[in-house]
Amino acid sequence: MNDQGQAGKMNRRDFLRLTSAGAAVAAVAAGAGVARAGAASMAAGEASGAGQARRPNVILLMDDQNTAGLSKRYGYPFDTMPIMDRLASEGVDFTKAYCTMPACMPSRTSIFTGRWPSAHRVRSNYMSDAVFFERDIYDVAASCGYRTGLVGKNHTYLGPEKVDFWRIYNHTRGDRTNGDRKMLDAYERWLDALEFNVSTTPTPFPVEAQFSHRIVTDAIDFIDQAGAQPFFLEVSFPDPHDPEQVPAPYWDMFPPASIPEPRAGLGDLKRLGYRAEWLHDLEIDGFPATNKLWSRYLSNYLGSLRMIDDQVGRLVDHLKEKGLLDNTVIARISDHGDYLMKYGLARKGVGMPETLIHVPMFWCGPGFHAEKSVGENNFVSLADVMPTICEIMGAPIPRGVQGRSLLPLIRGEDYPAAEFRSIYAEAGLGGLYYEREDRMPVSIARTGKTGWDELNGVTQSGCQRMVRMGKWKLVFDMMGYGQFHDLEKDPDELENLFGDPRFAAEQAALMAELAMWTIRNTDSLPTGPQANSEVQFEKYRTKWATPHNWYAPHRRGERHPVAFVP
Repeated sequence: MNDQGQAGKMNRRDFLRLTSAGAAVAAVAAGAGVARAGAASMAAGEASGAGQARRPNVILLMDDQNTAGLSKRYGYPFDTMPIMDRLASEGVDFTKAYCTMPACMPSRTSIFTGRWPSAHRVRSNYMSDAVFFERDIYDVAASCGYRTGLVGKNHTYLGPEKVDFWRIYNHTRGDRTNGDRKMLDAYERWLDALEFNVSTTPTPFPVEAQFSHRIVTDAIDFIDQAGAQPFFLEVSFPDPHDPEQVPAPYWDMFPPASIPEPRAGLGDLKRLGYRAEWLHDLEIDGFPATNKLWSRYLSNYLGSLRMIDDQVGRLVDHLKEKGLLDNTVIARISDHGDYLMKYGLARKGVGMPETLIHVPMFWCGPGFHAEKSVGENNFVSLADVMPTICEIMGAPIPRGVQGRSLLPLIRGEDYPAAEFRSIYAEAGLGGLYYEREDRMPVSIARTGKTGWDELNGVTQSGCQRMVRMGKWKLVFDMMGYGQFHDLEKDPDELENLFGDPRFAAEQAALMAELAMWTIRNTDSLPTGPQANSEVQFEKYRTKWATPHNWYAPHRRGERHPVAFVP
C-alpha cells in the first residue's frame, strides 16, 4: 500500500542487452534522458510558429480505488461528481472500461506501458523492479517534445529522473512545496493514527490540507511553468482509497442514513469462497467495527469523490483562464474499484467482481465528438490509455504495447467493431490457492494495532483470467474452475452458471474469446532474432498489428477463412 517510486533500471538494461544492435536499440538506448534533452528545442520549433498547429496538451486524471458508475450521470442516487459528469458529457464516455488487474501497482504499470501484468511482469504492489517494456508513455512524451509532470500518487516503477516535474504523494504523506508545514505535519500524523481505517469523525483540518487540494495546486504550478511547450501531466489523486476521511463541508454531504444497503450483503459472502471469508476475518480482526460502520464508510467515500470533483473544477477553471482548455485533452480513469461494502467487504482483495474491475473512463478534448453509442457499446481497458495518448501526441505506438488506440473512436471515425467486442483482465500472484485446511493466520496481513493489508499471499493466491462480452462474464483459473454470469439478470454475480447446459453455447463462445485474449497477450518482447543481432533476419521479421494496434482487421486472412465469430 506504500508508494514505491523505483525506476526498474535492471529490467530496462536487460532489455537493452537483448536488443543490443537492432533498430529497437536506437529507440530504447536513446532513453528518456536523451529524448528529453532534445525536447526543449523541438518544443521551441513548434512554438515558433511556421504555420504549424501546436500539439495538444494531455492531462491524465486518475483517482484511486473508484468503481464505475458512482455519479448522477449513471443513475446513481447521489450527485457526487457534477463536474466530471459534465466533462464526460462533452467528450466520449466509455462505460465498459476495465482495469487490467484490481491492484494499484499492476494496474498503474499497465497504464504507463500499455501492457497487461503477465507481460510487464508487475503482479503485486511490491514488484516495481520486475517491470519489463520497451518504451513507456513518459518516454514517448519526452521524445515528442512534451514537458512531462506527475503530481500525486505514483506507486509504479517510475522515478523522478524520467519526469520534468515531480511532486509525489501516497495515502499518508505528501509534497510540502505548498501549504503551512506545521499544519501539514499535524494532518499527516492524524492520518497515520487512522491506520487506513474509516474515520468516525470529521477530519479536523481544512480542505487546503487535503491531498486532492494540494495536488491541484501543484498541477497549477506545473501548467504555469510550461510556457509555450506542450505538456503531458498526470494528476493522480490518492482518494477515495482508504483511509476514508473527509473534512467539512464533505462530511455528511451524503448522510449515512440516506445510503441504501448494498444489494449483496454479508449473508452472500460464502458464495465468494474461502479466500473471501478469510479476507473478512482479517478486516474484522484488524478493525472490528468494519461492518457496523458500513454506511459511514460509504458516506466518507462519496464525500471524497465530491471533494476530488471540486478540485478538478479548480484545475479546469485555471486551464480556461490560461487559454489552454481548447487545446487540452483530458482523460479520466481510476486504477481499480472498491468492494463498497458489498458482501460485507471493504477495499479490494479477492477475485474479479465488477465492483473491483469496472472503472470510469472518459476522454474530452478538441475534435472528440463521437456518438454516445461509441462509449456505450465498446469494451476498453486501461491498457488502451497509453497507445491512445501516443497517437494524440502524433507518435507511433512502441513495440510490445498490447493495448489499442482509442483515438479513431473518440474522434468519431470508422473502426472495426469486432476489435472492441470484448475485454480481458487478470488477477493473482500465481501458485495454488490457500484453502481452509492450510489454516493461514490473519496475523500475516496485520500491519499495526488496527491496521490490515487486504493484498497478501492468501487473497492474491492462484491465478485467474476474465473476459467480458455482451451481457456475459467469464472467469477461469489455473485449476479449471469457472464462473459464468449473466450480468443483466445477476449484476452482483451471485448465480454461477458455469457448466449449466442451458448456456453451453454462450459459455463456449466466451471460452474461445478468453483463449484468444490470453494468446494475443503473450509477450512479444524481445521481438525475435532480428533484435539480437546486427544482421536483420528477414525470415524472422515480425508483422505488427497496424494501424492503432488493432487485430480485428487481420481476422479475414486467406489462410483462416473461419475466424471465430460468436
